[in-house]
Amino acid sequence: MVDSNVLLDIATGDPVWSGWSTAAVEKTANESILVINPIIYAEVSIGFETIEELEEALPGDLYRREPLPYEAAFLAGKCFLEYRRRGGTRSSPLPDFLIGAHAAVAGYQLLTRDAARFRTYFPRLVLIAP
Repeated sequence: MVDSNVLLDIATGDPVWSGWSTAAVEKTANESILVINPIIYAEVSIGFETIEELEEALPGDLYRREPLPYEAAFLAGKCFLEYRRRGGTRSSPLPDFLIGAHAAVAGYQLLTRDAARFRTYFPRLVLIAP
């Protein structure tokens, strides 16, 4: 599964991260299937003016699109509860919880450059990170 921050690095040409993110996506695509879900799609959409531009950046033949499993939604809720118990201030589950839970439930590795939260709340999730 490819986290939205990696895809946005590429789409925006981020001066710090686009090189790493581009290389990581290319390497991962050569070794396995790239997967996104509606949460990732929504987060990446902020970098584009039209859905056509977004579709061109995330072609269906390169990125398999999967719905969020209900088991992942349940796990995301439990992780969010732990976040709140640890002093987190957000009032609704963060997208990272839904993305991490989807990858964990499906048995996917997660390509991300923001590993800290995933390591904290999904310690068994295999991360591909800098």
